[in-house]
Amino acid sequence: MWSNKKSIGLSKLCILLFMSVLLGTAFFAPWLTRWFLGFSRAELMGTEPFFLVTIYVGFIPAAYLLYSLFSLLRRIEVDQVFITENVEILRRISWSCFAGASISFASAFYYLPWVFVAVAAAFMGLIVRIVKNVVAKAVELQNEMDYTV
Repeated sequence: MWSNKKSIGLSKLCILLFMSVLLGTAFFAPWLTRWFLGFSRAELMGTEPFFLVTIYVGFIPAAYLLYSLFSLLRRIEVDQVFITENVEILRRISWSCFAGASISFASAFYYLPWVFVAVAAAFMGLIVRIVKNVVAKAVELQNEMDYTV
């Protein structure tokens, strides 16, 4: 039977998988960029340095986001759910999404499809921001309840 513990374990495994893909992308970025530019039918010759800058600068918020997600899951795993530290982690996750959106939007000046990544990242940042506000309110209510007793 599926349990909360198994669900958290699967989520942690997926985060580790994404971390591996992110590290692999950073390591193989020059090769991946040359492959993509050779494969693409768009006129992208001379844009290889721009793609590499996007990948390496985007690596930073992506790695921070995955680390923050993993930290959040570790806290939830030990039943630390409605605490102020989780609100801060969710805030960092949302800002990581917005940083990724900004990097992608700036990259759209040399390759227009980055706009789609920027919109998706900004939308995800907005969703996480709303969840952060909900958790912050829950923490506030929990603290009030703890002091009432």
